[in-house]
Amino acid sequence: MSTQIKPLNWEPAPGIGYSVKRRDDGGMNLTFTHLDTATLAHWREFALEHLMDSDRQTRNLYDLRQVKDIPEAAINMAIEANSDPASRNIRLAVVVANEAVRSGILEIAGRTAAPGGGTFLKLFTSMEAAEEWLQRPLESMT
Repeated sequence: MSTQIKPLNWEPAPGIGYSVKRRDDGGMNLTFTHLDTATLAHWREFALEHLMDSDRQTRNLYDLRQVKDIPEAAINMAIEANSDPASRNIRLAVVVANEAVRSGILEIAGRTAAPGGGTFLKLFTSMEAAEEWLQRPLESMT
């Protein structure tokens, strides 16, 4: 198994409400400022492209602390991405700012939960706690 970090293949676009940086462990940090239609479309294309060549377990962190509300379109797109068989390789920490956003994420997780498959997702309100959880060995992610 290769330990080489794959290219990020993400380019910022005008008006898009998120940014992406490669993590030292090979995963990604995605920081969202808003979830308008253009942002969701851009994110969807990016996320599905990355799932296509997913070949190993990856640690991703979604920072949604600046997002005040999750629209239904975002929930539906996350369900689509999470239903891809390649998502089983992803360990995802989501950091949120408030209970409304947390409830939206819980709705996503509840609607996409499938025994033995899908993204392993955990919610946090602390960036430090999320990073600590992501640094645990992937075999112990519970």
